[in-house]
Amino acid sequence: MISIKKLFEPTDMTIWKPWKSILTFSIPMIIGNIAQQLYSTVDSIVVGHYEGDTALAAVGSALPLFNLLLVLFVGISAGVGIMVAQYFGAKAREELSSTIGTCITITAIASLFLMVAAPPIIKPVLSLFNTPKEILNDCTNYLVIMMYGAAGMAYYNILGGILRGLGDSFSSLLYLLVATVINIILDIYFVANLDMGVAGVAWATVIAQFISSALCLLKLVKLKEHFTLGLKELKISGRHCSQLIRLGIPTGLTQAIFSSAMLVVQSLTNCFGVAFIAANNIVMRVDGFAMMPNFSFGTAMTTYAGQNVGARRLDRVSQGAKEGTFMAVACSAFITFVILLFGKHLMAIFTKNPETVELSYYIMKILAVGYIAMAVTQSLSGVMRGAGDTMTPMWISLITTIIIRVPVAYIISWATTTDALPNGRFECIPVSLLCSWVIGAALTALFYRIGKWKSKAIRV
Repeated sequence: MISIKKLFEPTDMTIWKPWKSILTFSIPMIIGNIAQQLYSTVDSIVVGHYEGDTALAAVGSALPLFNLLLVLFVGISAGVGIMVAQYFGAKAREELSSTIGTCITITAIASLFLMVAAPPIIKPVLSLFNTPKEILNDCTNYLVIMMYGAAGMAYYNILGGILRGLGDSFSSLLYLLVATVINIILDIYFVANLDMGVAGVAWATVIAQFISSALCLLKLVKLKEHFTLGLKELKISGRHCSQLIRLGIPTGLTQAIFSSAMLVVQSLTNCFGVAFIAANNIVMRVDGFAMMPNFSFGTAMTTYAGQNVGARRLDRVSQGAKEGTFMAVACSAFITFVILLFGKHLMAIFTKNPETVELSYYIMKILAVGYIAMAVTQSLSGVMRGAGDTMTPMWISLITTIIIRVPVAYIISWATTTDALPNGRFECIPVSLLCSWVIGAALTALFYRIGKWKSKAIRV
């Protein structure tokens, strides 16, 4: 029986049974992802009910560009998580300390750059991608505020990634739950009481993220028995910085590719009008919950594989890949079934418009099978990344997004164009996404079996 105290300490995932290590790590990850998804979900619910479908569409249109602007932090987070897991598994204290310190300093520099460089380009970029005029200003205000708070969001995700690399997924969960409650309270207060509209939900998210990042940092400072975190360690190490770039850039590029494609597809989405944008935003919010087990097991597999590769236990990596993927598929299938069963009720949480509810539910039914395919992709990609092979998942993402999703969306749109439908049928958006998910799962399984990822570990 595991004590409560043990749950909030770093966990050695090289000794338990693989399925037990992965499941124990994944459960708080799933809960944490629920909480993190509540950030954007509550934003959408609050503005949808208090401000209407136009404000709901503004928040939805902002997300693709927001995700693109944060790709650098996605790369840093992925790279440091892999390095921490492998060094922790190898019991290399000095390497672990330098890695964490280097990452904290690089994040500070990157955050400052983004806060200065991003705000001036936001409105021109939104205009470039056909954002409707009626939501352009709200969309711009939302993103500018979020960029001013980029450091809080960056540090929560990166420091949380360090904790997860150490095998501690409970601490970041606890801090995220605290921040989520604060975010919900502030959302309602800023929008319902102060009538701040879309800007209110942005400020609520920024404040909550700064609180969660501060809690993560306080936790790391206390883990002196595993690594040292002083001024010496905060000096950027050229060797660890280059490793961080090698491991993190492919993941960051993967997110950049995905976000860029989302912007291109968003340009097409915007052509279908505010009503469809609002419905699509609702689907993406519910989509976040459907994807939770996939991303959670994927992160768990990265940490599990990283620690076991660092300890030179490749036999455990292969066994864990099978058991973890099975659990991810089973969990995803169950959640997808529940979402389909209660879909209309879920959609109705976001809007009072019955037509928007019906449209959202229809889109979700098209995407349903894809969530199970993504369970395979995330789990096996997690294993490859944990072993140090971040390039293969990047290439697969590039193929499925650039070569499959974007062309399929525009081809279907073009093929279904009529006088009544000058932009074609809106089904081009979800169908193209479904195609990319299914093909991505097949490619990921193929490259996992080829096995080149086994030779990519960091040499300690």
